[in-house]
Amino acid sequence: MPPSALPDRASSWRLRSTTLDLSGLPLLMGIVNVTPDSFSDGGRFEETDSAVEHALELAAAGAAILDIGGESTRPYAEVVDAGEELDRVLPVVERLARETSVPLSIDTSKAAVAEAAVAAGAEIINDVTGLEGDSRMLEVARATGAGVCAMHMRGTPQTMQDDPRYDDVVTEILDYLRQRRDSLLDAGIEQERVCLDPGIGFGKTHQHNLRLMAAAEQFHQLGCPLLVGHSRKGFLAHILGDKEADRTAATVGSALALARQGIQVIRVHDVRPVREAVLAFAACGGLGDPSSQLTR
Repeated sequence: MPPSALPDRASSWRLRSTTLDLSGLPLLMGIVNVTPDSFSDGGRFEETDSAVEHALELAAAGAAILDIGGESTRPYAEVVDAGEELDRVLPVVERLARETSVPLSIDTSKAAVAEAAVAAGAEIINDVTGLEGDSRMLEVARATGAGVCAMHMRGTPQTMQDDPRYDDVVTEILDYLRQRRDSLLDAGIEQERVCLDPGIGFGKTHQHNLRLMAAAEQFHQLGCPLLVGHSRKGFLAHILGDKEADRTAATVGSALALARQGIQVIRVHDVRPVREAVLAFAACGGLGDPSSQLTR
């Protein structure tokens, strides 16, 4: 089913000072990990200069959003306090706010970090706890007017991969995200500011992840933009049968499956190959509209 034909597919996402047009091909959210221990690129961009340089390269490659995080959320990652997280991300947000017009997202579950980052120029609060991990986060989101992305995660990064089980993973996560959407609306956050993420790799087995990827279009019924972050994750290595395999091509291939299902925002490390693949896929009729162009 081409994206234009998907029911209840949100066509825009309102951020703090701009609105993203989601009516075309997926927007790519470029990952900027300012951490020493992220699962895929930990330590490569932990210094401010290297993180900013990397972010600008992602923007030049076609990233429509830059997602900046200062705490790893890989399985069993160490917890970082708010002060250290701010020391990592705030200089990056401040510089990027001056050096690029691409909207900035702060990947955090701490209200103090989100508040400071939005004040420094971030437009989006991207919270892996669904805005439940910090009791102040809902108020910060409401007061700042930032766009928000609420993700599903079972447990915490320290516990999420300890034997995750579901009776029906798609139905249960749909129900959770519906509840989080309603809680955000009840807190005074307008629906057009809300994005939802099923949380690939966060408290799921490889089979759970594959089921969610294959059923991603079902989440359009929630009436909010959808974000999926599958880039370089372990289930792709499982598909390939090689834990040490380069996962770039697998990331690209699965991004096309998400594009086919009308997912509006795809969060990736490797922006250029995903962008070029989606453009070619669309031009060859893979999305049902050969005239489409990827919105930047």
